[in-house]
Amino acid sequence: MPEFFNVLAPDDAIEVVRNRLTIQVETEVVDTADSLGRVTAESITSSEDLPAYPRSAMDGFSVRARDTFGATEGLPAYLEVVGDVPTGTVPDVTLAQGQAATAFTGGMLAGEADAVVMVENTQRVDGHTIEVVRPAAPGENVIQTGEDVVTGDPVLPAGHVLRPQDIGGLLALGIHRVSVARRPRVAIVSTGDEVVPPVETPLAGKIRDINTYTISALVERAGGLPAPIALVGDDFDEQRAAAVRGLAAADILVFSAGSSVSSRDMTASVIGSLGSPGVLVHGVSIKPGKPTVFGMVDGTAAFGLPGNPVSAMVVFDILVRPAIYWLSGCAEPPQRASVEARLLRDVPSQAGREDHIQVRLVTENGEVYADPILGKSNLIYTLVRSDGSVKVPLDRGGLYSGDRVTVRIW
Repeated sequence: MPEFFNVLAPDDAIEVVRNRLTIQVETEVVDTADSLGRVTAESITSSEDLPAYPRSAMDGFSVRARDTFGATEGLPAYLEVVGDVPTGTVPDVTLAQGQAATAFTGGMLAGEADAVVMVENTQRVDGHTIEVVRPAAPGENVIQTGEDVVTGDPVLPAGHVLRPQDIGGLLALGIHRVSVARRPRVAIVSTGDEVVPPVETPLAGKIRDINTYTISALVERAGGLPAPIALVGDDFDEQRAAAVRGLAAADILVFSAGSSVSSRDMTASVIGSLGSPGVLVHGVSIKPGKPTVFGMVDGTAAFGLPGNPVSAMVVFDILVRPAIYWLSGCAEPPQRASVEARLLRDVPSQAGREDHIQVRLVTENGEVYADPILGKSNLIYTLVRSDGSVKVPLDRGGLYSGDRVTVRIW
């Protein structure tokens, strides 16, 4: 029976992956509107000022600020309303002393105006006169030219994962096409004599394949392109043939199941037979997920994930997810969202091993609590019922009820 030959701490395993990856980012140009989650291939600078003209930050009246100085409720400033400037139009009115014009949010100001008085700080006297009961400072309630972005300003760096607000910011500058990294292709091979396609009704001793689809969804969410290759049994030649097809089609090869040390677990042997340098990691000091494999096959990363769905998802998050981002040119993969919570129960652990505990979030009397779900790692509904995970560090022997913890949301 084979043995784990180099069980590593999680951080050490991550460094092995990062240092061994061959990163050659290929680029493509896509519509900015369709670029959510893509990684910028080059830095982007602004070719114009934003906004391109001074505009009102709210509804009110554009004024010459000096005409409102000293105004109070007891001694208001009286201004003649000489016109308005509808949003989307160029002003055809210029203010003289003691005059104002109606202003609308996002619209331009009347000529000579340098401030906007909020409607709430005015009172109508008649159809052409207002009282201003609070003075306005020059520039007040006005968004100035270039206040958001100035021509030549850096907008986004290369290697940035595009978010909804980034898409809006690019389109505001008229950048409707953007150069991004090609999405890394991830070949997925699921193994096991007991596994059948989900559309089949499994006979006794069989189970439906779920890891192919869970891993595919994780790949897509991490910005990669999933490429399921095959569902193969516990046969070395079949697994090796599937791996060869995966390596030819993708930038990363992921095996599901077969990473442990029984005579039926062949992932390490298959990866080791495919090319140089072969297996680099076999075993990571985490629970669940210890029997994890990582290797390089002539420049292509190959991972062996445990077959248990909880283990597979935890290991994917720790090792495969960042690898997808790194291959996209993103040096600092975005972190999963997290919340602070108070642990509801003790969580035992073992020093020298990093535990990842699935938890359900509960809110009581305004306090957020993390309720551990202590199901076995081969039960998919341990994940389905969870909202996130809590990490027990290597140097801790466990966590105690009442401890403040960080819950990383799935």
